[in-house]
Order: sequence, then C-alpha cells, then structure tokens
Amino acid sequence: MMLNALNAISPIDGRYRSKTKSLAPFFSEEALFKYRVQVEVEYFIALCELGLPQFEGFSTSLYEDLRSLYLHFSQEDASAIKEIEKTTNHDVKAVEYFIKKEFDALELQDYKEFIHFGLTSQDINNTAIPLSIKEAIQKVYLPELEALQEQLVGLAEEYKDIPMLARTHGQPASPTRLGKEIEVFVNRLEEQKMHLLKVPHAAKFGGATGNFNAHHVAFPEVDWKAFGQKFIDSQLGLHYSFPTTQIEHYDSFAALSDALRRINTILIDFSRDIWTYISMDYFKQKIKEGEVGSSAMPHKVNPIDFENAEGNLGMANAIFGFFSEKLPISRLQRDLTDSTVLRNVGVPIGHTLIGLLSIQKGLGKLLVNTDKINRDLDQNWAVLAEAIQTILRKEGYPNPYEALKDLTRTNTVINQQSIHTFIDQLEIELALKEQLKTLSPFNYTGI
Repeated sequence: MMLNALNAISPIDGRYRSKTKSLAPFFSEEALFKYRVQVEVEYFIALCELGLPQFEGFSTSLYEDLRSLYLHFSQEDASAIKEIEKTTNHDVKAVEYFIKKEFDALELQDYKEFIHFGLTSQDINNTAIPLSIKEAIQKVYLPELEALQEQLVGLAEEYKDIPMLARTHGQPASPTRLGKEIEVFVNRLEEQKMHLLKVPHAAKFGGATGNFNAHHVAFPEVDWKAFGQKFIDSQLGLHYSFPTTQIEHYDSFAALSDALRRINTILIDFSRDIWTYISMDYFKQKIKEGEVGSSAMPHKVNPIDFENAEGNLGMANAIFGFFSEKLPISRLQRDLTDSTVLRNVGVPIGHTLIGLLSIQKGLGKLLVNTDKINRDLDQNWAVLAEAIQTILRKEGYPNPYEALKDLTRTNTVINQQSIHTFIDQLEIELALKEQLKTLSPFNYTGI
C-alpha cells in the first residue's frame, strides 16, 4: 500500500498534509539524510582546509562537486541510503557509505577514509538536526508567525475606535476598546518572538566522548577545539557547545521548545478569547458557499478555525514540554533515548504550523457586530460607578464608593436615567454634575 494522505497514521501527514508539507524539506527522513550528507561533506572540506599532508594535491575545484551531493540531493539518493541501511542497520553509517560510493564515482578513492574521520554518529546528528530546525524556523515558522502578527496589527488599527464592554471574571467591567484588546496580543507575541530569536541553535562536534580523542591521537599538532569552533560557528552557522559528552546537552533546544511553547500559549489564549467573543455575538463569521457548520443544525456557523488552532497548539505544547524535560537528561556520557525522541522534532512544529494557519483563516472570516457590542454597552451603565466614585474621591466627597455600591447593587435597572438621577441628588457643584453626566459606557474607555 502506497502511503498517501488517506492512509497516513499521523494527521500531520494525512488530513493536514496541505498545511504541513512545507516542513517536509526539513523534518522528513529524506531531509535528515540530506542534512547529514551536508555535514559530512562540509566536514571533509574543512579537513581539506587544514593543510594536512594527506590532502596535498586535492583540488579545491572539487568542492563544488562535493557540495552538489547535498545541494542536489534527490529522493533517489535517499532511497539509496535506505537500501544501504538494510545491511548496516545504522542510518548514519549508511550515509557514510553512500558518500564513499559517490567518491568512487568522482575518482576520489584515495580520500574516502577521511569521510566521517574520527567522528561518532552524534557529531552528525547533533549538527544536522539543529541545522534543520534553524532553517525550518527561519524559512517556514517565522514567516507564518509574522504573517499572523501583521494580520493582528491590521485588526488592532481597524478596531482601535470601537468601544467594547470588558468582562473581568466574566462580568461586566470598565469598558475597553476592541483594537486595544487585539494590541495586547500583538505586544505579547512580539516580546516572546524576541526571546525566541535569542535562543542559539547549539551543536556538538568532538568525537565519541566529546574530547576529540581520535582526532588528537591522529594529528596531535592540530588545535581540534578551534577547528570544531570554526566548523560549527562559521561553516554551519550554528552555536558550538563545548565541552560536551558524546551528545549535545540539548539545553538550548529545551529553551527553544519553551520559547515556542510560550508563543503557542499566547495563541491559545487569543483563540479562546476570539471564540468567546464569537459566542457573545461580538463577531459574526463570513459564510462560504457549500460549507456546513453542523451536521444536524443547519443554522450554525461554528468557530472551527479557532477550535482547531487551540487543539493543535495544545498538542504541540505537550510535545515541546516533553522535549524540554526529557532531552537535557542523558545517562553518563550517552544513552539512546534522545535519538528516537528527536525523530519527532517536526511533529510539534507541524501542529504549531497548523494552528498558525487556522488562526489566520479564522481571522479572515470575522465580521464585527457593532450592534451587539453597542447594545451590551448601553445595557451596562453600572460600569460608570468606578468613574463616578473615583472623581468624587478626588473632590473629597464622603464615602463615594459606598454610595455607588448602594446604587448599583440595589436597583434592578441601571441605565442612563438612573445614573443621571443619582448624580442630580449629589451635594456637589453644578459644574461637577455636568462633568459626570458627560460620561457614558461608550466614552469611558481610558487611554
């Protein structure tokens, strides 16, 4: 049976494939093979640059041919590696053997043994995977996050002058503005994105136990730590972790997971707020011809995009949380538990991407229902109690809080008339009464 969207086990590769296929070049097994080849090739080139006598006569003009092994890496190449793995039962060793075959084709047999020279598998995995994560974040995740941010900035501006009843604890509270409530999330996302961008993409490179043992015994004259630093920082564009055990300690990746999780948490909060505003009829949703809201109730237009986002972002956060708790823990110099976990690195990013796209889609359907928003404001003149009692405090009026409390908690109907009647009964200057009467739930929105 050929794998397709209908028989895939994971919805990321099934139902949501159209939303997540942009991640395949970074997190599929084919992509992992490609990134491993890239690291092996760049490492070989870095060895060539050391000026060792073993590389004398090696032409730098061959670098382009070597780099084409990963720059033009194909599905057929991935299949060839997979075929080799059937014999080796080791995927990194299969990559090494694949490159050696390509060296044969390039008539570079004399240099084959410097492929994977002195390395352990984790020197390749702990560089290839951070490289794939870095590029996926830069090329797929950040553009979609920033597209959503731009959408929110636009809505904050569009809605900036729409007064709206706030609801603290779910109860009517001092009015706000719809645009300002969107702006809260704009600011939160930007703050956390800044934290995300500061997290380094750390990589390990140092041999079987992190000490360059094999490298040093073969070429003791070489400063291998400096070599590793230059190779990771300059050639691969990652952050060099040193010292390490056999594996990178994943502290930076845990920080990255936590940063992504915080952004997702903000988006879950936002999705629930918009869902609630829709349920309050503050927003209506554009109807697409042919779509069904409920299989049983024809009238319904459900806020499915925000529900989809909440579910997927929650799934992502559960896995990110596991990553940040599990990966920094490894028995002594190495255990294998990180290996199988890291094969799932694309899963939470996939769920995150689905969430981002769902929110974008949902926001595109929203229509502000100002009639309902204004009706709620007009039915809640009691929220002016805070304003009136605060002004009375300023003017030295005795017990203003208690006076407003008696008014708002004993009258069954609090409207413009009852508020103005209360103001008229106050023993204050006429000018102050007129000032208080200018207040309404529509203009008591603060700064």
